[in-house]
Amino acid sequence: MLKNADIHIRDPFVLPVAEEQRYYLYGTIGAEAWAGPASGIDYYTGDDLENWEGPFPAFRPPAGFWADRNFWAPEVHHYRGRYFMFASFKAENACRGTQILAADSPRGPFLPISAGPVTPRDWECLDGTLFVDAREQPWIVFCHEWVQVGDGEVCALRLSDDLTTAVGEPHLLFKASEAPWAQELNSKNRKGYVTDGPWLHRLSSGDLLMLWSSFSSGGYTIGVARSASGDILGPWRQNPEPLYAGDGGHCMVFRRFDGTLTLALHRPNPSPDERPHFIPLRENENGLSLEITAR
Repeated sequence: MLKNADIHIRDPFVLPVAEEQRYYLYGTIGAEAWAGPASGIDYYTGDDLENWEGPFPAFRPPAGFWADRNFWAPEVHHYRGRYFMFASFKAENACRGTQILAADSPRGPFLPISAGPVTPRDWECLDGTLFVDAREQPWIVFCHEWVQVGDGEVCALRLSDDLTTAVGEPHLLFKASEAPWAQELNSKNRKGYVTDGPWLHRLSSGDLLMLWSSFSSGGYTIGVARSASGDILGPWRQNPEPLYAGDGGHCMVFRRFDGTLTLALHRPNPSPDERPHFIPLRENENGLSLEITAR
């Protein structure tokens, strides 16, 4: 058995599978996040968010796969009877993009359902997530990366019902600098405002929130935006204060089997120390707040 402190991943994503009463934990393999060829994407399983079995292979690139590095931020969504993995990939002569893979089980093996990313091929993109609107239309919400545009963007793009292709053009939802708490990052002689890891959460009131990550005086930080229309195209308004500013982020929200709303994030942000953390949440008049500090 592994503890959370033993699992070196970034961008943790938890899929609760009710019929098994088990959690599936996916993430960017920490040792492969920044340098060298990527071997694939793994998962862990457990029933209490503290003790895990694994890692097990969820995705291994097939022969001729276009990307060879930066296999980042896998998310697995149960959609129309199958499991779909949204993950970001990179190759030296190709822009980073989010590709969609599918499997009949949360264990995989996940296989590509299209020839390449569904995000624009000439954009540096990452961290795509699935959103299904009130009309049952699927969208990918993703980041147009700061390394290309300077002021990182969060965008939304309609998908075909089978998730194989994009429909229409991307819609700009907001830029990182719109958040009062966001600070410019100076990394490797490049300056800009970062957008990472968008995650959509519908409150019991019906309000639509987006959790996303950037940098603040507290290091890697999670902020919250609210859709004024309650729909994906917004307009989006940034909460003036972040949800979490303890040098941790790239989060998602899920419910434990006992119903507890829970935030998953990695903390701290620098490698090789990042580990998965799980923090109970509660809904309040401002949207969401942390129930306790990270464990």
